[in-house]
Amino acid sequence: MNYYQDITLLPDADIALGFLWQKIYQQVHIALVEQKVDEQHSAIAVSFPSFGSNGFPLGNKLRVLAKEQAQLEKLNLAGFLSRFEDYTHLKSIQLVPESVSHVAFVRHRVKGQARIEKDMLSKAQIWSTKSGQSLELCLQQLEKSKPAADSKLPFIWMESLETKAKNLTGSAKFPLFIERVEVAGVREGQLNCYGLSAVRGEQIASVPHF
Repeated sequence: MNYYQDITLLPDADIALGFLWQKIYQQVHIALVEQKVDEQHSAIAVSFPSFGSNGFPLGNKLRVLAKEQAQLEKLNLAGFLSRFEDYTHLKSIQLVPESVSHVAFVRHRVKGQARIEKDMLSKAQIWSTKSGQSLELCLQQLEKSKPAADSKLPFIWMESLETKAKNLTGSAKFPLFIERVEVAGVREGQLNCYGLSAVRGEQIASVPHF
């Protein structure tokens, strides 16, 4: 990534920072979807320069990065954020500094309590059938390694554009949990349409961190 553009969020007494993150990141997501390179991927990344801040875990700044200046110009963040110009400060497109470290930001999927219970029952039924043990006994054994439904990672409430299009009456909101992963050097992985690395491991996508 060679170019970047910073968005600083400006909360006030009436508009909280967490609420602003929902609105601003949703607009950035819509912009990334419009410029996506295929159905699931983006050529443009996001980063959170103040990730882990004491006050608000995502900080108050969102950075958008691309290999080419023209990609950020075409993204037209000013247009997508025009309704929020009183609550954001959008800087001009800049060159990424030469000496920087790299990190990756990935989506961390957290299961809700209902999904955890459903998965446990399914595993217990399979285990019971294979082992001949009672379903109750298998559930008791699985309870020992039952995952927690919560996460201490920061998240942003998002609205799924795909779910909203398919279901006009149901809720399309979900928490997008974000995790920062330390990496050694540049990693040329794919990005999803939230601007995050699409995968972990060897194929992870890194961004300059400064």
